[in-house]
Amino acid sequence: MAEMKTAAYICSGCGIGERVSTAQMAKIAQKEGKMALVREHACLCDASGVQTIKDDIEKEAVTHIVIAACSRRAKTEAFNFPGVAMSRANIREGVIWSQPEGDESAETTQEMADDYVRMGCAEVKKMKVPEGNPNRASNKRILVVGGGVSGMTAALEMAEAGYDTVLVEKSAALGGWASQLVKRVPSMQPYADPADTGIAELAARVSAHPRIKLHLNSTIAQTNGAPGRFAVDIAQESGATVTEEVGALIQATGFTPYDMMKLPELGAGKSPNVVDQLGLEKLVKAANGGPVKRPSDGGEVKSVVFIQCAGQRDEAMESGGKHLPYCSGHCCATSIKQAMYFKDANPDIDTMVMYTDLRVPGTGEDFYRSGQQKGVTFTKGKTSSVEAAGNACKVNFKDLILNEDVSVEADLVVLATGMVANSGMNIDIPEEEVAKMEVKPISILNLNYRQGKDMPQLKSGFADSHFICFPYETRRTGIYAAGPVRRPMDMTQAIEDATGAAMKAIQAVENASLGRAAHPRAGDLSYPIVRLEGCTQCKRCTVECPFGAIDEDEKRFPVFNESRCRRCGTCMGACPVRVISFENYSVDTVGMQIKAVDMPDEFSEKPRILILACENDAYPALDMAGMQRKVYSAFVRAIPVRCLGSVNTIWITDALNGGWDGVMMMGCKKGEDYQCHFVKGSEMASYRMSKVDDTLKQMGLETERVATYEVAITDIERVPQLINEYAEKIKEIGMSPMKGFA
Repeated sequence: MAEMKTAAYICSGCGIGERVSTAQMAKIAQKEGKMALVREHACLCDASGVQTIKDDIEKEAVTHIVIAACSRRAKTEAFNFPGVAMSRANIREGVIWSQPEGDESAETTQEMADDYVRMGCAEVKKMKVPEGNPNRASNKRILVVGGGVSGMTAALEMAEAGYDTVLVEKSAALGGWASQLVKRVPSMQPYADPADTGIAELAARVSAHPRIKLHLNSTIAQTNGAPGRFAVDIAQESGATVTEEVGALIQATGFTPYDMMKLPELGAGKSPNVVDQLGLEKLVKAANGGPVKRPSDGGEVKSVVFIQCAGQRDEAMESGGKHLPYCSGHCCATSIKQAMYFKDANPDIDTMVMYTDLRVPGTGEDFYRSGQQKGVTFTKGKTSSVEAAGNACKVNFKDLILNEDVSVEADLVVLATGMVANSGMNIDIPEEEVAKMEVKPISILNLNYRQGKDMPQLKSGFADSHFICFPYETRRTGIYAAGPVRRPMDMTQAIEDATGAAMKAIQAVENASLGRAAHPRAGDLSYPIVRLEGCTQCKRCTVECPFGAIDEDEKRFPVFNESRCRRCGTCMGACPVRVISFENYSVDTVGMQIKAVDMPDEFSEKPRILILACENDAYPALDMAGMQRKVYSAFVRAIPVRCLGSVNTIWITDALNGGWDGVMMMGCKKGEDYQCHFVKGSEMASYRMSKVDDTLKQMGLETERVATYEVAITDIERVPQLINEYAEKIKEIGMSPMKGFA
């Protein structure tokens, strides 16, 4: 490795030179930061500025650089210097745009800028240039579990992109639930009539594609490995087991219709003429173009009532309700389609769709209007009961428009029961609870992970793939969810979903082959490094890792599976002896920034408040607050962290021992509706910080000097308020008594 040579580049553009002294910042970089080379430039991000840096890297053998200019989130393409360690001092958004203009604030604004230069110089000297995961693997085949619409679409998309694909389907034929449909909701203009499903054609294309290998009548016996080197044992109908080596997986195992037998009040099980939506598809198929027959006596159906939200949107579910708490999305449009089956065959058949809220957004409105034009009756009503009445059914409901109790008879009642995800075993349910279940859950992936056999699930049983922050991505790196196993959706959405999951799987195998992180820090070449000689075998890293990236060897030492690692640093934050680090992000890279700040004495009335801000939400919110010229206290110094889960308590104690007056931690929302990009990071940090109070008391400090806040990326107005309120609180508490003892 080349000998370290440092350089600092101070930009005066974007108004920086008009607000602060770049000459002073350069002097600090040279004298205090010990930078071997210091240059000022009028606009570092323009061609001449970038070329200046490139020339120094090439001709002066510079290996470590500090850029004092805009936020590290800005100008990433311009300031892209492979093979060089780089720190960014945020002078623009973090200083001049967040501080008021005028002589009164000039001194404190300059102090902020100077400190950020000091921090950048301190950080970069503790950084190395990551070279990527040495245990990289280059298998770019991708395995799809599930041969329905989502699975077939994903397989075909990847095959067409040039990636060999393995498709595993538990039944004897491709198609899934969609193969049982007569028609589908239209996805093309004019959105007026039910359309062909296209399933047969899709299945034929998949079967004939040279890059797709099919395993029908097969299930997953065991899944081992990591991105780029998964080994999947496939159990075949013959009893044989075949091992497929792949680089990524997509779970597209679809759904099961909600069990209508759980709805006896709606006539399920009491009358054969009460069916669910899939049951009606079977009746229409059996009719083979002729009149649909009543199951009870084979008589021709002359009237039919569709009951929406049957067993769905159970508002009491959260407090012990019996049915599904969510809307399944497709049911309203499906009922309109099925009502058209009857109207297109015989306009005289009475068809009523009974709903509390009809949900057909977008082009679904056109389909709804087409149903109206064909004579489908839409009634806003709440069904109370369905009774057998000979070979008919009596539907009792409250008309929500007229506010009256009404009854209507029908030859057939169709319940829109919704979908339940086929996501496998919920690993968060204790084994003793599983033992009590009448129907034991069946594992789908059979993962050989210490955390459990399947992917973690959300509260409604869908695979945990956050719809805002990281759709398709699950907590098992390199394993993606697509289709109704991820969230409720219709066929069109399932096709789009499968395409997105396919792109993510391709990204994963490509990054794995280069030793890079898959996501959310896509392309990150860093990986966790552990000094086993200092490890106490406390197991905190293995337990707290949200992604199953750490196992244990026979001596109970941690074994890092770098390909599974998301580079969040939660293990680093968890380690009490600080033996886990990344080459460009470590306890030292942050710790030295904390120690580098010029600390005023206790009589100066200039407190110093440390902000440890999540780089995914809080730090962008700070940047955007600056862009909107939202003013906040000049006494704060912000350090971006990969995740609050990476925060090691030593940073807190070092800061307080060093004279910092307060510490603000800003991370993502935690809990069931979490926003954390690393799932458990904010939760872990909150738990650790709950133990800090005792430390503060031992140090003779007020517990209010350390505070944790949930901050979203949209909290542009709120973040400055939080900072200013906290600064006022510190002013009330008083300056830290630890000043002058560092």
